[in-house]
Amino acid sequence: MIKIVTDSSCHLPSDQLQKHDITVIPLKAIFGTKEYRDGIDLTNRQFYEMLPTAKQHPTTSQPSAGDFIEVYRPLLEAGHEIVSLHLPSKLSGTYASACAAKMELEQQFRKQAPLSIVDTPWLSLALGLLCVAAAQAVEAGKSRDQVVATVNALIPKLNLIFVLDTLEYLKRGGRIGGARALLGTLLNVKPLLQLEHGQVEPLEQQRSRAKALKRLLEILEQRADRKPLHIGVLHAEAPEEAATLEKQIRARHECVEFYTAEIGPVIGVHTGPNAVGLAFYTD
Repeated sequence: MIKIVTDSSCHLPSDQLQKHDITVIPLKAIFGTKEYRDGIDLTNRQFYEMLPTAKQHPTTSQPSAGDFIEVYRPLLEAGHEIVSLHLPSKLSGTYASACAAKMELEQQFRKQAPLSIVDTPWLSLALGLLCVAAAQAVEAGKSRDQVVATVNALIPKLNLIFVLDTLEYLKRGGRIGGARALLGTLLNVKPLLQLEHGQVEPLEQQRSRAKALKRLLEILEQRADRKPLHIGVLHAEAPEEAATLEKQIRARHECVEFYTAEIGPVIGVHTGPNAVGLAFYTD
């Protein structure tokens, strides 16, 4: 049996993780000297309550190689193969930790481990959609190499676009990428950004949040081109706006899959509250 492993940046709802038997390794959010495992020691609600009053901006940390070994070893010892999908190595050391864990286990087992680790250029629900597609390939009886090929074929089809209330959190977290070009613009401008080749890049700016959310839908319309849609709406403490987007998207598109998810601590450190986004691809 092939098992899918990912990290807590994927933002898949818990029912989907259970349905597809996807194992999640938590990244860590760090407030001062206190370290929290994403989704285990710290809920989303607790994180967004702590964020505005933190004396210094929280940081994030990847899982250690030991954290990966704790997950990989029992699966391998039970005779399973593993496909492990993770957020971009350009943004996190998570992939490097996974590779270090594989090397350590192969030294201990004195043989090659049936473990494929994929450095994807995606995070949040875009990574989540990759994990679901991988799990569905497993459920369809595909081999490990075929599952990886399914993932690699889907990677260039994905989109992740989002609206932030402010660029301040991206700036503080040091993950601002090409969006640095927008710094110094008018304070009331709402930036639209996208993840591209594993980095945050600017799309455009809008004068109001309402216009920015409208543009999200227009960009979706352009890129989807009336094809069947696999999509997720993600948000940081903005459930009403997410629900409105879902209603509008379902009314306009044929949705093969639709997920709504909250942005967790290790991504919320960089987006801040009130971020709203769309992850999607078409058939």
